Amino acid sequence: MRILSGIQPSGKLHIGNYFGMMRPAIELQQRGEAFLFIADYHALTTVADAAAMREGVRDVALDFLACGLDPERTAFYRQSDLPEVHELAWLLSNVTPLALLERCHSYKDKLAKGIAPNHGLLAYPVLMAADILIVQANVVPVGRDQKQHVEVTRDLAIKFNLAFGDTFTIPEPQIADAVAVVPGLDGQKMSKSYGNTIEIFGDPKATRKRIMSIVTDSKTLEEPKDPDTCNVFRLYKLFATEAQQADLAARYRAGGMGYGTAKKELADLLETFFAPMRAKRAELAANPRYVEDVLQAGAAKARAVARETLQRARRAVGLE
Repeated sequence: MRILSGIQPSGKLHIGNYFGMMRPAIELQQRGEAFLFIADYHALTTVADAAAMREGVRDVALDFLACGLDPERTAFYRQSDLPEVHELAWLLSNVTPLALLERCHSYKDKLAKGIAPNHGLLAYPVLMAADILIVQANVVPVGRDQKQHVEVTRDLAIKFNLAFGDTFTIPEPQIADAVAVVPGLDGQKMSKSYGNTIEIFGDPKATRKRIMSIVTDSKTLEEPKDPDTCNVFRLYKLFATEAQQADLAARYRAGGMGYGTAKKELADLLETFFAPMRAKRAELAANPRYVEDVLQAGAAKARAVARETLQRARRAVGLE
């Protein structure tokens, strides 16, 4: 089984990214041949600062390696190090109906937010399809908000195969439900676009301050509280053992405990959980040559597959 995941370097990674995409991707490297790319070309639709782009790519690489990605098991690479992706995207563009792209939820959502339409935004799903098909991925782990893009990929692969002969593996989405259950500071889904995130490797003092700002109801210290409706408790469950969860839930229901206490305990658990990864990240940051070598080795492995796929596609359409 060949597995592909990708993530944009468009901001500091947060615990929603960790539980929704990073940890599942790292766990999947035990189950098959894993490919993971840093989607820097995709990020150009939102990042217009060269220094920020370079820093974002570096941060994503450090974060994944610190959190347990094994470069011996996973081909870890920059999207921009696979030029074959872009030639394949053009080949796919010629079997892509314009109406299909205009119906994509992410495109319509961006237009609704007032973002000026351009070809990059419109053609984003075609480039994503090329990312997936170039390595002949069988499985693509995604959140529900990205499922449609995998469905577009399937449609384009089927259309291409019907028009030019069997060329691409038809991928299956694997829905990462955890993405939807990580709340942000305001109770909405944790997202950089909402500004409600808790960074994985943010400054400890700043992180604690953000945790203390999590929105709760207005119940007094003495009143019993419902852990099942509390944003603090939902986050606490991500880090706590079953015994710790049961203990805090009992104190919620008994009354006499304020939300501030729960927030402090959440901050302590989060700091302890990520402490070994933070130490590993500091070690990796001091050795940038190693990180670059990992990305180059991953790109070499991915390109070997990509060249073969592109040659098949070129031959299928008559370019070879």
